[in-house]
Amino acid sequence: MINLFNAHIESLSLHKIGNKSRNEPIFLSNEPYRLNDEILPLLKEFFLKPFREKEENYYQFAHEVDLEYNEMYKFATSVFFNDDKEHTHLVSKKIAQHLFEQSNHPHIKNGEVYIAHLKNVSIDNIVTDAIGIFKSEIKSDFIQVQQKDSRLEMQLQQGTSLDKLDKGCLIFNHKPEEGYKILSIDSNRYDTRYWLEHFLSVDTFHDENYNTKKYLKFCQDFAKDIVLPAEDKKEEVMFMNRAVNHFAKNDDFEETNFLNEVLDNPDLISEFKSYKVDKGPKYSIEDLTTFPISNTAVSEARKKIKSIINLDTNVQIKINITNPDVAEQIIEKGWDEEKQMYYYLIYYHKETK
Repeated sequence: MINLFNAHIESLSLHKIGNKSRNEPIFLSNEPYRLNDEILPLLKEFFLKPFREKEENYYQFAHEVDLEYNEMYKFATSVFFNDDKEHTHLVSKKIAQHLFEQSNHPHIKNGEVYIAHLKNVSIDNIVTDAIGIFKSEIKSDFIQVQQKDSRLEMQLQQGTSLDKLDKGCLIFNHKPEEGYKILSIDSNRYDTRYWLEHFLSVDTFHDENYNTKKYLKFCQDFAKDIVLPAEDKKEEVMFMNRAVNHFAKNDDFEETNFLNEVLDNPDLISEFKSYKVDKGPKYSIEDLTTFPISNTAVSEARKKIKSIINLDTNVQIKINITNPDVAEQIIEKGWDEEKQMYYYLIYYHKETK
């Protein structure tokens, strides 16, 4: 989990990257950008707002041979070990040159690249520093009104909107032995491979957040593919209710305990294990049986899981996902021979507003 509220931009370098395949140039500034109190808070919000609003899906630098061969890993390490502003600026020029070398596809847009050294950022309850790399590509039209003699004149100009960052990443000085923890955003997904694979060269960071999300998504698909056909919609919903609540009340996951608690039907336990053998590699959980649980990932999953039974009579039954045991006791399913229809019997004390 990150906290960027107290983050401070220690230094900033600004460069312009063209598209190499179109013979567009690269412009590297000779010195760091001189920050002032007027623009500093605007830039901080422009750079960091997208990361506060985005799910925390972490990446890490990777290389098939060794991390030391990953250019961006070496650049980041150099800054973290020597945060002198002039040194950071020299490294920023190497980062910009590296980005330019990857900008060789016709779809890649030119734009300004901001490389910031950030202090006082918090990740996993640890205060550290980070490197932010941000690219603005899409220009917005705006009107500049000027007074000339006895009239006002309008000039149409183009510039970068502070409402939307096109691309960006935060490289946290955390877990360097694993390739650092990295967050990335990309508003223009037509060239995602260029940013993540070619420029950053990253893999997904397999931490408790990733494992929790993947395992719960696997459970959701198991409920849809196996529980629903074998039981009914109620049991599908109730299985996911029990699954999420098991994650919510435990600090660590242990698969045997999980299966015994959330699967009422013993036959489904063997079905679950077979489904995991078949589908596990798709979710990168084939060998995952124990791991620490991320409360943040559980909260995010709870919001996404639909606990609603939709009936063909245009009636919806919403089950309280926070208390599945109670839901089991107050909802019964049956078959009416006379009407030749299924029914749900719901018990309650009183209606609430």
